[in-house]
Amino acid sequence: MPSAYNEDMFFFIGGVQPRTRAIDGEARACPACGRIALRHQRTDHVLSVFFVPLFLVKRGLPCYACENCGAMFDEEGRKWAAAVPQPDETCRFCGRVLDGDFAYCPYCGTPRAG
Repeated sequence: MPSAYNEDMFFFIGGVQPRTRAIDGEARACPACGRIALRHQRTDHVLSVFFVPLFLVKRGLPCYACENCGAMFDEEGRKWAAAVPQPDETCRFCGRVLDGDFAYCPYCGTPRAG
């Protein structure tokens, strides 16, 4: 028996997502770990519908972030202490941060000092 009204369903998938944008493509030396992995970037918040970014909701603050150790600095070079994870140790060969109880570096395979 046909229904008296038409039931259409619509699923909406959307929300505000962070999106990191590079301001300058050139890497610099990180003051924390010494590696050439410090990038000038900004994290904006973008409204997305069905995972497609539509428009900017909030523009983030520019900063420098190290891809190696995770240290973050403002544009004057001051360290953002809240954003920097406290590493257990760094690898003596490749300089990457070692978390946990690894016997060997998971990035290069060098035995952990200790």
